[in-house]
Amino acid sequence: MSEITEIAQYTQAMAERAVLASRELRISQGGQKLKWLLACIRAIKDKQEELLAANKLDLEKAPSFGLSESMIDRLTLTPSRMASIIKSLEGIMTLPDPMGEIIEANVRPNGLLVTKVRVPLGVVFFIYESRPNVTVDAAALCVKSGNAVILRGGKEAIHTNLAFYKIMKNCLAGAGLPEHAVQLVETTDRQAVGHFLKMRDQIDVTIPRGGKSLIERVVAEATMPVIKHFDGVCHVYIHERADQEKARSIVVNSKCQRTGVCNAAESLLVDAAIAEQFLPMVASDLMEQGVELRGCERSCQLVKGIIPATEEDFRTEYLALKMSVKVVDGLEKAVAHIEEYGSRHTDAIVTNDLSASRQFAAMVDSAAVILNASTRFNDGGEFGFGAEIGISTDKFHARGPCGLKELTSYKYIVYGDGQIRE
Repeated sequence: MSEITEIAQYTQAMAERAVLASRELRISQGGQKLKWLLACIRAIKDKQEELLAANKLDLEKAPSFGLSESMIDRLTLTPSRMASIIKSLEGIMTLPDPMGEIIEANVRPNGLLVTKVRVPLGVVFFIYESRPNVTVDAAALCVKSGNAVILRGGKEAIHTNLAFYKIMKNCLAGAGLPEHAVQLVETTDRQAVGHFLKMRDQIDVTIPRGGKSLIERVVAEATMPVIKHFDGVCHVYIHERADQEKARSIVVNSKCQRTGVCNAAESLLVDAAIAEQFLPMVASDLMEQGVELRGCERSCQLVKGIIPATEEDFRTEYLALKMSVKVVDGLEKAVAHIEEYGSRHTDAIVTNDLSASRQFAAMVDSAAVILNASTRFNDGGEFGFGAEIGISTDKFHARGPCGLKELTSYKYIVYGDGQIRE
């Protein structure tokens, strides 16, 4: 039997098991899912040393995969990050179960009760890179929302992903949930992804989370709906009426708090009215953090050490200690720049002008528009979703951080008492 045939059979079997599991999950009870999540939390706490040892194996191999510094940071587990994983699971436990929620209801003149009820999507194929905590978040969100999930992590995190997966899978049966509600693709062969993307009859939605090349491949090959974002080219615009001390703090946090994530700011826009005063100060703050600034001609004239930017710099998601800078002539020019170079992910304004903030919020067509706060807040956990399976820049079916409700659809259940249509 050829290797291609073996992979085709392997992926087909996984998809078929997921379909069967999704049917069982439709009638699962909230208590079963809570029991499973609690068991996962206890097991992760008990096996923390094993998980960190598995992660160490991945980190030892990271240089051979050519991972950047930011990607290695994403891959790394620490005791504090383990605590964050557990906190995320606890947060998901506390959220209302979306299954069966009545979104709308009305009684028709003929006595029919028409209800719009939240239901699972079905089978989710989730493909992601580097960050092993995503394995836990994705599995927890999918099962709690009533979906079966097929997880396909990157080869760079295979040992860590396997360790987390085995824990979560082993806890399913004890909670009375189907054993194949969560499955992990254990082969790192890229051909497996291609097979899954052709399975529109078994897989209801694909969610890619990773670099632009991965997402472009998924979009090009997928035969089912895809929830995704390509880039996180996020902006912070400092309006002429900004509180400059707050603005400095927001810019530094947006760029430096964690550079290798999609909601980190990649571009700084400064209103020309305050650029001469503000830009040298914030540039100094950023340079002290090791940030390399690449700016327009006016910013280079105002601050020594800013490197002249190319057109491509303003379109780049650096995921590193680099940032583009542009001086703009007012709010409308800032919005025009964001429309031209942004990725519709996260964009922020800092201003004390209520009218300006409202105008910015209305004009900027991004998944999240932040007023007077860091771009780093565009996150499922920070929004109160417990966790997220990804941040979508699509407009259908979900936009922004995708939590439990974004992993559901709806159907109409109609209650009658013998009515017939005339």
